[in-house]
Amino acid sequence: MELVTKVHQTQVLVYYNEIGDKGASGLGSGLANCINLSNLTLDITSNKIGEKGASDLGSGLANCINLSNLTLNINGYIIGDKGASGLGSGLANCINLSNLTLGLRLMNESQKFKVTSKCLKLKRLVVFKNLF
Repeated sequence: MELVTKVHQTQVLVYYNEIGDKGASGLGSGLANCINLSNLTLDITSNKIGEKGASDLGSGLANCINLSNLTLNINGYIIGDKGASGLGSGLANCINLSNLTLGLRLMNESQKFKVTSKCLKLKRLVVFKNLF
C-alpha cells in the first residue's frame, strides 16, 4: 500500500474492455488510495459502466486531493443522470485541479451538464477543456 500512496503520475488506459460497475468501483477504490497523485490520464472509453460505477469512480477521484492535472475520457456509454452527478461531485472535490480535460462524447446534454457544471466551481481551475 505504501507504494500506491507514493505514486504522483499515472496513465490508466482501459478502453474497450467491457468494464462494468464493479470494475469502475474497484478502479475508484484504487485511485482513492493514491493520495499523492498529481497527474492522471484515465481513459475508460466504451465500457459498460453505469450509474453506480460512475458515482463510485467520482468518489474515488474525490480522495485524490493533490490531483492538479486530469484527463478523463468516458466516451461511448450512458452513465445515467445519477452517475453523471456523482462523477461531477467527485471531481468538484478535487480542489487542487488546475487543468481538466473531459471527454464526454455520446452522453446526453443533461449528463454532460451534471458533470461539467460542478467542475466549473473549482477555484484553482485554469484550463478546462470539453471534448464533446
